[in-house]
Amino acid sequence: MCGRFSLTATPEEVREFLALLELEDFPARYNIAPTQPILAVIAGEQGAPGSNLPQRRALLIRWGLTPGWVKDPREFPLLVNARAETAAEKSSFRAAMRHRRILIPASGFYEWRRPPKESGEKSQAFWVRPRHGRIVAFAGLMETWASADGSEVDTGAILTAAANPAFAPIHDRMPVVIAPEDFDRWLDCKTQEPRHVANLLRSPPEDLFEAIPVSDLVNKVANVGPEVQTPADPSVVVAKPKPKAAKPKADGGGGQMSLF
Repeated sequence: MCGRFSLTATPEEVREFLALLELEDFPARYNIAPTQPILAVIAGEQGAPGSNLPQRRALLIRWGLTPGWVKDPREFPLLVNARAETAAEKSSFRAAMRHRRILIPASGFYEWRRPPKESGEKSQAFWVRPRHGRIVAFAGLMETWASADGSEVDTGAILTAAANPAFAPIHDRMPVVIAPEDFDRWLDCKTQEPRHVANLLRSPPEDLFEAIPVSDLVNKVANVGPEVQTPADPSVVVAKPKPKAAKPKADGGGGQMSLF
């Protein structure tokens, strides 16, 4: 799952990465939590004839999807994540998968490795960031919920997939990441049905992220500064992927595995 994430890139970096026509300034956010506003990107309207300018549009939505058919959000569970394998069939996400797919820019996310209770060990928080140090775009879904008095609120969820082998020692789920070359296809809800984009809903490549153990400061929503990403005691062991059999090189040397 993904219960916390971060967006510390500058507005200009986000605008360029997602090819947005415009984007208002926003502060660096180190500990984004459910129910808070998050930045979402949707496909915009068709541009002027002959124009090849990007038309993607950014807006703020509440993290925690509420389907349009819900009468009282207070009596409905907060849908922070959606399982990629079943989102197209689930009543809570079916319409959004068909009509309202979004991108959610992030600088990384947090996850907790929770040992069995009987072990007596403490949970360990990890700051999971792209190895290339830049931005990624999570696959997301959006719904606009309208109350009886006519007021509306845009809400959203992050799609997750089964963890790749490198991340599995920490958690069995992780966010789906959409590659830049697939942005248009994912956002195109007019010609691309859920079955057409199903191949995008997979776990990220094993070498995309690195996991850094951090202190439990990130556990508290009130902690919003960069200190939540400070590496913890280096004695903490970071989960590593299971080694694969390396193909021998012509000179007989073996390739070095990339550790998570």
